[in-house]
Amino acid sequence: MRLLVALLLMPLLLILGLVVPANAESRLVSIEGKNFVAPDGRTIHLKGISLGNWLMPEGYMFKFEVAKSPRQIFGAFERLLGAERAAAFWKQYRDTYVTQDDIRFIKSVGFNMVRVPLHWRLFMAEDGTVSGEGWALLDRVVGWAAASGLYVVPDLHAAPGGQTGINHDDGPGYPLMFYVPRDRDLTVKLWRAVAERYSGNPAILGYDILNEPIAPYHDVATLNARLEPFYKRATAAIREVDPGRIVFLAGGQWSSSFAMFGPPFTKNLAYTYHSFWASTKRDSIQRHLNFANLHDVPLFLGETGELTDEWNERFRRLHETHGIGWSFWTFKNLDTPSTVVSIPRPEGWDQIVAYADGRRADRPPAGLIDRAIAEYLDGIQFRNGVIRWSYLASLGLKDGP
Repeated sequence: MRLLVALLLMPLLLILGLVVPANAESRLVSIEGKNFVAPDGRTIHLKGISLGNWLMPEGYMFKFEVAKSPRQIFGAFERLLGAERAAAFWKQYRDTYVTQDDIRFIKSVGFNMVRVPLHWRLFMAEDGTVSGEGWALLDRVVGWAAASGLYVVPDLHAAPGGQTGINHDDGPGYPLMFYVPRDRDLTVKLWRAVAERYSGNPAILGYDILNEPIAPYHDVATLNARLEPFYKRATAAIREVDPGRIVFLAGGQWSSSFAMFGPPFTKNLAYTYHSFWASTKRDSIQRHLNFANLHDVPLFLGETGELTDEWNERFRRLHETHGIGWSFWTFKNLDTPSTVVSIPRPEGWDQIVAYADGRRADRPPAGLIDRAIAEYLDGIQFRNGVIRWSYLASLGLKDGP
């Protein structure tokens, strides 16, 4: 009977990526020259969206101006709600910010991938033990994406020690990962654990090892020389357990430069850069085109957007003209036209922001806090968001219900 049940369930488990067949590598997307190629030989033109602020909160997406890093955001909510209620808030937040309804909608309007920013502390304890609530949440999205026909790119936004040296890596304000061997060891260990968990899973397009490494105002001369050697080490660890998987290598200086890279050091490498508010003419990407042409490698615009619909369309068309796939930032945000789904601003939210940022010393009234938090948690649910159809139209996707 158990054998019969297993045989009946096998097709569903394969679809969800929970069981990996023996010939798993042949079922993965690969790279041929400048192209991402599906197992059936089709060239894949990547059209993605990032699930920002979900497993990696950023202050500006709460309208905070001072409490920008995750640790500052967590502290603000703990001061506001108390430790126990803050923990309950984050549990509900992570359970509802991204649901199957969101994933199904993303597929229905024409995207073919999601990029998922991650904070290492949701996946690993301080002592290096691989554990945390992030695993179940990421598993859930990978399963939903597989069922919907979307690819997933996990992206390490906050690595141990910090890889950028700015608030959104949740580090100390300096990219210590490149100085402290233990932080590099933990980062490699984490990526090996991710790769082992999703080994051979066809829903995973590839792994984006570091988000926006090495801000331009740090010791660039020293740190840039350490970036590619670290990528080689992390890629080797990934390939030990997930052979053939695509690895995305982000350039230095907030993913704006490939100047520190040599020729590809192994197969199935893609090179990713970020660009916001740039010229929509070829000059803004010519240095990246030169790199791709020199080494015959694919480019991927990993983050862009947050301007106007008109700019979105022009910048998107520029990249498509040159065969470059993209992932816009971001899927869901609070009260803004420059996103796919806008979260309604709760009544009294300005007072929440003022307290979180330290511009208001006294705690807002309990009733206001309760109402604003309840409205926020209600508003992040997909059914209550405002879909920005003009934003989707600017991406060449479905432009109305």
